[in-house]
Amino acid sequence: MHLAFGSAVMLLLLSGLAAYDAVIRFRDAQKRVNHTRDVQSTLGDLNNVSARAGRARTRYVDTGDDAFLQEYQSAAVEIPLKLQQLQQLTADNPEQQDNWARLYNITSRRLSLLDSSIQLKRNGSGDQPEQARLRQQIIDESAEADSLLQKMQAAEQRLLEARREHSERLFRMTGYILGAAFVLALVLFFLHYRLLNVELGAREQAEASLRALSVRLLELQDQERRKFSRELHDSLGQYLVGVKMNLTMLGSSIPANALVSESITLLDEAMTETRTISHLLHPPLLDETGFASAARWYVEGFAKRSGIPTNLDIPEDLGRLPESIELALFRVLQESLTNVHRHSKSPRADVSLRVFRDEVVLRIRDYGKGIPGDVLSLFRRNRAHGGVGLAGMRERIHELGGQLEMDSDSDGTQILVKMPRSERGNVLDVAAH
Repeated sequence: MHLAFGSAVMLLLLSGLAAYDAVIRFRDAQKRVNHTRDVQSTLGDLNNVSARAGRARTRYVDTGDDAFLQEYQSAAVEIPLKLQQLQQLTADNPEQQDNWARLYNITSRRLSLLDSSIQLKRNGSGDQPEQARLRQQIIDESAEADSLLQKMQAAEQRLLEARREHSERLFRMTGYILGAAFVLALVLFFLHYRLLNVELGAREQAEASLRALSVRLLELQDQERRKFSRELHDSLGQYLVGVKMNLTMLGSSIPANALVSESITLLDEAMTETRTISHLLHPPLLDETGFASAARWYVEGFAKRSGIPTNLDIPEDLGRLPESIELALFRVLQESLTNVHRHSKSPRADVSLRVFRDEVVLRIRDYGKGIPGDVLSLFRRNRAHGGVGLAGMRERIHELGGQLEMDSDSDGTQILVKMPRSERGNVLDVAAH
C-alpha cells in the first residue's frame, strides 16, 4: 500500500516536471509560430502599400488629380517603415536577411522611378516617351519585387509549417505525459473524476480554439474578398476601359468593320462581368449605403442568375447598422442563398429582415428538399460540418453576441439570425416574425 502510494507520488512529481519542461518548450514554439506570422503579415502589408503607391502614381499621371498625388506621398512614406519593420523581424534569419537586402534595393529603385514619373508630371512635361520608359521600368521592378516577396512568403510558410509541426509535437507529448500520469493516478488514488475534468477542459479549449479559428478565417476571407474586389475594379476594370476607348477610336478612324464592333461588344460584356464579380466579392453598396441596399442588389442579382424567384421583405427606412453587423448579416444572406441554389432545388425563396430596438432578425427560407438529418445534427451540436460555411458564420454571429439557428424538414429549410444592436431610435418594425 505504502509502496503504491509512494510510487504514485513519485510518478506525479516526475510527470509534473516533465510536463512543465514540455510546456515551457511549447510556449517557446508558439512564440516562434507567432513571430513567423508577424513576418508574413508584414510582407503582406509591404506588398499592399507598394501596390497602393503604384496605383496612385498611375492615376496621378493619367489625371493630374492632386488627391492621387497625396495618396502616393502617403504610401511612399509607409514603405521605408515597413521595410525597417521587416528587417527587424527577420534579423534572426540569414536567408531572409539576404532576401531583404535585395528587396530593399529593388524597392528603392522602384520608389526612385515612381518619384521621377511623379516629378515629370508635376513639371507639366508632355514627354510621353519618357513616361512610357519610366512606366516600363516600374513594371519590371514591380515584377521582380513581387517575385522576391513571393519567395520570402514561401520561405516563411515553410518555416511556419515546420514550427507548427514542432509545436504540435510538443503539445502531443505534453498530453501523453499528463494522460499517462493521471491514468496511473486513477488506479492508485481512485481520482477518475480529475482525469475527466482535464479531458473536458482540453476539449472545451480545443473547441474554443476552433471557433476562434473559424472566425479568423472568415475575417481573412473578407479581407481577401475586399482586396480582390478592389483590384478587379481599380486595375483590370481600368485596363478594359482603356482597351474599349482605343477600339472605339480605331473604329471611328477606319471604315465600318464588323470585327471591331464585335470586339467592343465583347469588351462591354467582359466589363459587366468583371464589375459583377467584383461586387459579389465585396459589394460597394455595403460600405456606401448599408445592408438594405446591398441586400436588395444581391437578391435581385441572385434571382436573375439562379432563376429562383426570391422575395425580399426589408424595411424601407432601415438606416445604417454597425459595420460588423451589416457585414455578418450580408455574409449569412450570401452563404444561405448560395446553398439554396446549389443544394435545395427550391422553386422559390423568401428573405425578410426585422429590426427592433434591441435586436435585428434575419430570416432566409426556401421550399426545397431540406437538409439531411445527419448534417443538421452535426450543425446543431456545434460541429463545424462543411468547413467555413454556415458553421463558420454561426461562430462569427456568436462573437458579435448573436445566434444563428437552422431548421429543416421535407418542406424546406429556414435560417434564422438574431443579432443585438445598439440602443438607438424606436422600433422600426414590431411585426411578429
